[in-house]
Amino acid sequence: MTTKALAPDVSTWPAENPQLIGSHCDDCAATTWPRQPRCPRCSGANVSDLLLPRRGTLVAWTTQGFVPKQPYAGNETAATFTPFTFGLIQLGDVVRVEARLTEADPARLQPGMDFELTFVPFYVDEDGTEIFTWAFEPI
Repeated sequence: MTTKALAPDVSTWPAENPQLIGSHCDDCAATTWPRQPRCPRCSGANVSDLLLPRRGTLVAWTTQGFVPKQPYAGNETAATFTPFTFGLIQLGDVVRVEARLTEADPARLQPGMDFELTFVPFYVDEDGTEIFTWAFEPI
């Protein structure tokens, strides 16, 4: 089965140790994810790509308990949907990112837990290609 990333421009996947790609403003030092053509802090265009750390700590999380509304790319229905968690991960002193977590049980999550970037199967498209998305897993 062939595979591809849900959003190929936001990471270096399928590299062996993939990283998310953010932006760093060379004028005011703001860092963002995903990468952006202009700085949201100073509106400057002097931004460059920045490979983000693969590891971080959990700040907060929530559970997605129902099928998200469109334009959600997954192909679950209300009958086949499995709840999952989303978390806010602090990547060192660089930036916070929101991402799916591989741990779906909110009772097993605690602020400050260490997490690492991974890629997980998301859905299979109409051509039979398996689509992967970024997520963070406890370490």
